[in-house]
Amino acid sequence: MHELKKNFLDINADLGEQTGNDAGIMPYISSCNIACGGHAGGRDSIRYTIDLALTHAVKIGAHPSYPDRENFGRKHMDISKEDLSENILWQICQIQSYLNELKIPLHHIKFHGALYNEAATDTNLAFLIVDLLKHHFPTILIYAPFGSKLAILAAAEGIPVKHEVFADRRYQDDLTLVPRSSPDACIEDWGEIKRQVEEMVYRQRVKSINGNWLPIQADTLCVHGDHPGAIETAKKLHQLLSNSEMPGL
Repeated sequence: MHELKKNFLDINADLGEQTGNDAGIMPYISSCNIACGGHAGGRDSIRYTIDLALTHAVKIGAHPSYPDRENFGRKHMDISKEDLSENILWQICQIQSYLNELKIPLHHIKFHGALYNEAATDTNLAFLIVDLLKHHFPTILIYAPFGSKLAILAAAEGIPVKHEVFADRRYQDDLTLVPRSSPDACIEDWGEIKRQVEEMVYRQRVKSINGNWLPIQADTLCVHGDHPGAIETAKKLHQLLSNSEMPGL
């Protein structure tokens, strides 16, 4: 089994989305979020990605979303609370059932796309998710944005939370991500990615798209598996964070 160098910060990636990048990214991350049938993925891709993660000693998480494959889970979906809760539970169980066969625990849950972004600011949606987690996965770690409704409400209910930051996405002044509909949403230049990561990890701050410095906490760092150059970005981030000190910082 491949053994990763020790990173002092968890690097995660959204995988199982059938982008063709998973095998290239997996050696350079320490946790993965596997699409489980909502926006992408199915039985075969889930099992393939879990097996790949185990080969590389990568922690395994579920990556549920709105059940909207047509829009890759990136648009708001008008769905009843009952149907949404039931579908999220079904998605997570797609991951957990195979892990149970292997006698391996689910490490974490990270929501995807519009569901992730809306739960950060929508109190009612955050309550719905926290209620589901409290009843079915009360001890499972969740990845959520720093200062978000989801992170705050989950922590208040005793659900363990890791605050997630993004290497390759730009932030708005309220610490939400710039919508993907904006041409400035994603960062592709390595130099800019590196500077943003250094600021978030070592100085606990991030510069918004409007040029304002905002406080932030980085417990886990996401690189998107479907971005251009995702494999090379994951490799460089792994190298960057394999040392606890950066030259010049």
